[in-house]
Amino acid sequence: MNPKILLSTPHMGGNELKYIHQAFTDNWVAPLGANVNGFESDLEEYLGNGSHVAVTSAGTAALHLALVMLDIGPGDEVFCQSMTFAASANPIAYVGATPVFIDSEKDTWNICPEALQEALADRAKKGKLPKAVIIVHLYGMPAKMDELISVCNEYGVPMLEDAAEALGSTYKGVKCGTFGQMAILSFNGNKIITTSGGGALVTKDPLLKKKSIFLGTQARDAAAHYEHTHIGYNYRLSNISAGIGRGQMEVLDERVAARRRNQSFYANLFKDVDGIEVFTEPDEDFFSNHWLTSILVDPAKTGFTREDLRLRMLNKGIESRPLWKPMHMQPVFRGTDFFGSSVSEELFRDGLCMPSGSNLGAAEHERIAEAIQTMVPEVAWSPSV
Repeated sequence: MNPKILLSTPHMGGNELKYIHQAFTDNWVAPLGANVNGFESDLEEYLGNGSHVAVTSAGTAALHLALVMLDIGPGDEVFCQSMTFAASANPIAYVGATPVFIDSEKDTWNICPEALQEALADRAKKGKLPKAVIIVHLYGMPAKMDELISVCNEYGVPMLEDAAEALGSTYKGVKCGTFGQMAILSFNGNKIITTSGGGALVTKDPLLKKKSIFLGTQARDAAAHYEHTHIGYNYRLSNISAGIGRGQMEVLDERVAARRRNQSFYANLFKDVDGIEVFTEPDEDFFSNHWLTSILVDPAKTGFTREDLRLRMLNKGIESRPLWKPMHMQPVFRGTDFFGSSVSEELFRDGLCMPSGSNLGAAEHERIAEAIQTMVPEVAWSPSV
């Protein structure tokens, strides 16, 4: 029996063990150590653009710290892209603030500049602007940064980037995760590179990096004893996990290239299929790592839904998954304000994430194509290709 093809699995490069073994040799398996410092330096060099990086136990932890450092709390609002994973929105609730969700636009599936402008104008008229705007680079696709930065600057509202899915993606040649006042990355097991679990806070302000490290290590003041004048958190990445990250950084560009090859595979597979659209960059300003290649299925043209296709693939041992269900549709956020139309709802209805792991090869592509061909005979694939 063939093993199941999963949506996105960890992909080790081999040198991860070198850094882990060094930590064991040095007996430095405590939370901090040389691998933590080295991983942060590796990320700063890779991102460029004056970046300062503090690695954390998760991307969610990094976003929580960002909101804390902006002094956001009860009575405040935070605008957030609606079409995203819950981790983009949950930290808003952690600090007691109120989320306001913003619709997507059709080109990048990310937060719509026009809907954001409408929402900010509404709050400006009411005399209470949000304390921050969280934008997400969905599935690795950069958001429309020029327009979004312009809107946020117009109203003087800080922008936070959720670049959890976008390490290696660029907008006009600039790395995602380096545009906002702060940004977050994720190294969860399904991401471009992984530390098993982990994340990072990115900023251009070295004082914010220093403050995030202070808060993320239980806010211990400088004293011989344990002195605390602030509430802190246990949010720093371990030295062992950071060692995995150091090894993964050595193959990051290869992983991005492999994900982009997957997207090309699907683009070619569906090129002659009326009613199936493969998500791709709108123009040359956008460079996506294509963390997850996604498609839209128009049942009026195909005669089947994205759920029909998902179940057919699942029956063949191949995992796919619907797009993120928008946050304004989630029961836990029922009753929150929403600005926009129905773009994110339509994307959720018709969208499907395809298997996209960087360790997929020709054999896996063949199995995927054969499974799809049982439902879509016109796909551009044959065993000789």
